[in-house]
Amino acid sequence: MKLAFIGIGNVGFALADNLQKKGHDIVIAHDDVNSSSVRKAKEKNPNFRALPLQEAVSGSNLVFLATPFGINQSVLEPLQFHGKILIDCTNPVGAGISHGLESKISGAEKVQEWAPDAKVVKSYTIYGYENLMNANFPNYNVKPVMLIAGNDVEAKKQVLPLNSDMGFETLDVGDLSQALHLEHMTLLWVKMVRANGHHPNFTWAYLEQ
Repeated sequence: MKLAFIGIGNVGFALADNLQKKGHDIVIAHDDVNSSSVRKAKEKNPNFRALPLQEAVSGSNLVFLATPFGINQSVLEPLQFHGKILIDCTNPVGAGISHGLESKISGAEKVQEWAPDAKVVKSYTIYGYENLMNANFPNYNVKPVMLIAGNDVEAKKQVLPLNSDMGFETLDVGDLSQALHLEHMTLLWVKMVRANGHHPNFTWAYLEQ
């Protein structure tokens, strides 16, 4: 698939690099295709291409949003998605590793407000970028789980093969309002790892009898 990435920092690059190595065509969506972030990403993976934002979005099968949450509105509102799937990989993190929207609404629901003609799916947020680079845990007989949320059932189904490519099982937790709870899981992971020094290469698994 042709995948466009809005944002190519730690999370965006980890996802893009992993998926490119699984055979997907990666396009960095950036209005300055010669920016330092684009250059650094292409130096690390020369297979990436870069195109202006709207051109990259229009020519892709799916779009990943992996920007700092604070710029999401200004990035998204000028764009036209025309029903494309927008995978929200962002989190509203506030002071003291709190929920940046005071847990009143999920960041993903705000993303949907700012991109009303997109089908937003929340995914790739409950772990740090380390586990998006490599989801292989050879000492265990289970795959890590990736939790996803969204209002469009068919859109969520399009994310499943990407999860499989990266080594994740998928668990659909419901509509986009459920993304609030996924964002709280992110805060738990961040507090454990970034604040309290827990090893970053850990994930959760879904076990069902």
